[in-house]
Amino acid sequence: MSTSPDELMAAAREAAEGAYAPYSKFHVGAALAFADGSVVSGANVENVSYGLSLCAETAAAAKAMNEGRRGGLVAVAVCGPETHAITPCGRCRQVLAELAMLDGSDPVVWCDGPDGVREFRLSQLLPEAFGGL
Repeated sequence: MSTSPDELMAAAREAAEGAYAPYSKFHVGAALAFADGSVVSGANVENVSYGLSLCAETAAAAKAMNEGRRGGLVAVAVCGPETHAITPCGRCRQVLAELAMLDGSDPVVWCDGPDGVREFRLSQLLPEAFGGL
């Protein structure tokens, strides 16, 4: 993987600037790094019917899948407001797990917060992910 944690986190921060969060004002960005060196990013998109909202990680994963990516996920970076440490929510963990399962990868997940970047493996965040394939 040629993308460093700093580079991927910068891509997530840039993505967060494009968030549509008029209700929560909580802008989140995510960036996904793939084995071929490419990066796909996304931001949260809220809806007045909150259940229809999309988290940044899900938006990025959907974009990657729409671009034809089927596996090769090596790293994920997620950032929110500087005052909050966040990790992917349960839904996003499962969405990322589906993408990772396509080639059996266990990507590193970097989560930014006021105390710096924390590092996990996706399997740590979702140890018993549903397997669909």
